[in-house]
Amino acid sequence: MYKNQKKDLIAGTGLLIGFVLWTILIQNVDVQPAGPDGSVIGFAAFNVWFHQMTGVHMLIYTITDWLGLVPVCVCLCFGAAGLIQSIRRRSLLKVDSDIILLGVYYILVILMYLVFEMVPVNYRPVLINGVLEASYPSSTTLLVLSVMPTLKYQIDRRSENRSIRRMTSVFVILFSVFMMTGRLIAGVHWATDIAGSVLLSSGLFMIYQFAVALADQKGKNNSQR
Repeated sequence: MYKNQKKDLIAGTGLLIGFVLWTILIQNVDVQPAGPDGSVIGFAAFNVWFHQMTGVHMLIYTITDWLGLVPVCVCLCFGAAGLIQSIRRRSLLKVDSDIILLGVYYILVILMYLVFEMVPVNYRPVLINGVLEASYPSSTTLLVLSVMPTLKYQIDRRSENRSIRRMTSVFVILFSVFMMTGRLIAGVHWATDIAGSVLLSSGLFMIYQFAVALADQKGKNNSQR
């Protein structure tokens, strides 16, 4: 196993462990009924202070909500790429390993979202259309920070054009920062919700990179036999 592969595995595992510990802390540190309808939140003093400082901006919430379709489109594009490969090569097993792993990765991200929808840790600091919704981790932030780095990663792997790689990198970074900041200051999430999404998405992406590097190495070894 190469040094970089080990780094990805260690970093990814560490971030996921950090996410688990962060989630446990949220459920046990300074837990108070400080949310709407008396909903309880962890790190209540900090979360309430930050929320009062930023306020609620529903326009930013709406904009970032619609822009959440961008990573969905990225997922669909890679899904289409995998489908086209499977048709041309007449076998799903002949699809590029990094695309197959990407599909597994996206499914895992969706499963994480569903788990926290079914088992709420925190509820939003505001009612959305009169409904109290689960807010931890921020699903939009999780989607953006899990999917957009894969766009840069795949373009870097598949394009030899430096300008395309550079433009993709700039777009991914600016879009991700805008979305994360937008969800943070929109006032529809507690600050700890955003932090949880950053830890979880970063950990999952590092593990994906490790899995792809491992598959690449396995492919090289098989081709040399």
